Amino acid sequence: METFNDVISGNQLVLVDFFATWCQPCKMMHPVLDQVKATLGDRIRIVKVDVDQHGITAGRHQVRSVPTLMLFRNGEMLWRQSGAMSKTDLLAVIDSFLDKQD
Repeated sequence: METFNDVISGNQLVLVDFFATWCQPCKMMHPVLDQVKATLGDRIRIVKVDVDQHGITAGRHQVRSVPTLMLFRNGEMLWRQSGAMSKTDLLAVIDSFLDKQD
């Protein structure tokens, strides 16, 4: 079974969404993340981590509020932000890291 560390340690860009099921802004992010995935396809992997079910992982990454979004590649956190974002803003952030990869 693939662990969180396995996922973020790969060469592929990984967007991690730390969320909670009771969080309204987190619910707003779900369709945004679907749209980002539809736009970028296999160029990015998107992983959702429920902070209530995976508190140790959330704590290890110092998640204090939800949603918190983080970008990883090769085990290194490249970017993080707490709070909901628009598709346009999120794609702009991701694109700047995809350019460095391609």
